[in-house]
Amino acid sequence: MSVAPLESYMRKTDALPFCPGCGHERVLKDLDKALVRLQLDPKQVVIVTDIGCIGLSDQYFATNGFHGLHGRSLTYATGIKLARPELTVIVLMGDGGCGIGGAHLLNAARRNLDLTLIVANNFNYGMTGGQHSVTTPLGGRTATTPGGNAEGPIDLCAAAAAAGASWAYRGMTHDADLAERIEQAIRHPGFALLDVWELCTAYYTPRNEMNKREFMNLLTSSGMRSGLLVEKRGAEFGASYREWSKSVTPPQPILLKQMFASSLDRQIGIVIAGSAGQKVKSAATMLARAGVISGLDATQKDDYPITVMTGHSLSEINLSPTPIEYTAIDDPDYFVVISEEGLKKTKKWIGRLSEACVLYGDESLSIPGTRARVRRLPLAKLSKEAGKLSLSTAAVAAIVADGKFIEPQALEQSVTSFQSPKVAQANLKAIRAGLAALGQPASA
Repeated sequence: MSVAPLESYMRKTDALPFCPGCGHERVLKDLDKALVRLQLDPKQVVIVTDIGCIGLSDQYFATNGFHGLHGRSLTYATGIKLARPELTVIVLMGDGGCGIGGAHLLNAARRNLDLTLIVANNFNYGMTGGQHSVTTPLGGRTATTPGGNAEGPIDLCAAAAAAGASWAYRGMTHDADLAERIEQAIRHPGFALLDVWELCTAYYTPRNEMNKREFMNLLTSSGMRSGLLVEKRGAEFGASYREWSKSVTPPQPILLKQMFASSLDRQIGIVIAGSAGQKVKSAATMLARAGVISGLDATQKDDYPITVMTGHSLSEINLSPTPIEYTAIDDPDYFVVISEEGLKKTKKWIGRLSEACVLYGDESLSIPGTRARVRRLPLAKLSKEAGKLSLSTAAVAAIVADGKFIEPQALEQSVTSFQSPKVAQANLKAIRAGLAALGQPASA
């Protein structure tokens, strides 16, 4: 049975919620005409909007709709189109949203994902009182530029084209062929931008005493062109991404199964403070994994500067026989310092340690005043036996030997299961050196 063609995609309503003479109404009606020409299934169409007067529009269409934060409509549209490539996704955004989400606009154009963006460009923030936007013409008077705008406007089409947009058009709401242009944009197999200039009769038009002739003259005074400015074919991102993903093998998750027991009956916090390049983070991860394969919950937090191989390196590890709900370490149970940079970073923290904490420090370090119980580690000796890159591992092994909260074999298993053979051999040597440093025998 044949289905009668749809005569409108808009919901029946008494009136659209725009000011008298606002160009938004014409944009919506021409979008409706374009959809009627296309005869798309309304269930397969999504209109995405954000904050702004044009953001009120999606509710007036009998299609799917998504309304989100100001300037972010292209990000939502991108997610929708990638997840459901069969959908026709149309974005309605104001010039305010283009300014707030400028990076999203450039990246949408760069990717060439099959989206249609209609910018209802009325040169100001109409919803919030008529402030100037990134497209306000030079000299334009707004609520925030009463003496005239001193900044030149962004050419949205040129910016999108420079970023890689494969279709771009600039027109005005009174253009007779606007509905046809919207239809062309929707049909285009890639990112398509329509920069539609319109009058804001509430704020911009009255402040600038603008009529239709002066509105038309804006093109000449701004140096921008109208009409179809870009039309080319390029690889559509969604299709390219799906094809590319077929050849990519995703990384396999690391599965940690319990292999050992633990005597731990409460949550403990461990801090390791050293220098960049001393494998502090790696040693902390080794300890956390050893805890997990011992039946414990574990968290790890790392801190280091933006520089590479210079400065401090700090790791905080929680281990607990029950779920960890608070990950900050206010009162550490074990604290190890293996370098001057680590000491400098944690000096104030060391001064606040309680009597319940055991502080392990290199024999060469001058430990500041603390209430913690201090135990010295022969790191110079360990460095000769295990190598400079294994000091953190050796220090972790010493903590395990002293605290006895997990079995030393769990550390060794953590190393052999998740590290390359070469790295594992070096760390096994370091573990045995660290265990021996405090009198704990290593496993066979």
